[in-house]
Amino acid sequence: MKKTCRQMRRAGAFTLVELMIVVTIVAILALIAIPLYSSNTVSSMMSEGIAGAGSIRTALRTYYAANGDSYSGATLNTLMINLVDLDGKYFASTDYSLINVTASTYTIKAGPPSQTSKPGMPYYTIDQNGSELGTYYTNQ
Repeated sequence: MKKTCRQMRRAGAFTLVELMIVVTIVAILALIAIPLYSSNTVSSMMSEGIAGAGSIRTALRTYYAANGDSYSGATLNTLMINLVDLDGKYFASTDYSLINVTASTYTIKAGPPSQTSKPGMPYYTIDQNGSELGTYYTNQ
């Protein structure tokens, strides 16, 4: 029996304790990495929405200049923007909306993204001054 244990040690076999330590370390790393990965995926999804809101904002500036320095009457359909261009991996053109449109103000709302099945996804809002009004989470 002693000969067999010595031969196994020389062959480079792992003991049960060594394997349990490695499994414990991998489990601890997974507990740390999974929440970080989840938050980064939500952040990357929202960057698509923020980019779409930027496209709408650019179209609104053009609309403002072409309509006598007024945002009145601006809708996503009246802007010189192809709504199909707003369709992406996570966001569809229907996920964007213009709210509180007056002659001198507007608010763009992007989200929550409809192309994902994750519950409780955020939405993003920005106004005519470029002030990000925050990222809010839905109650889903």
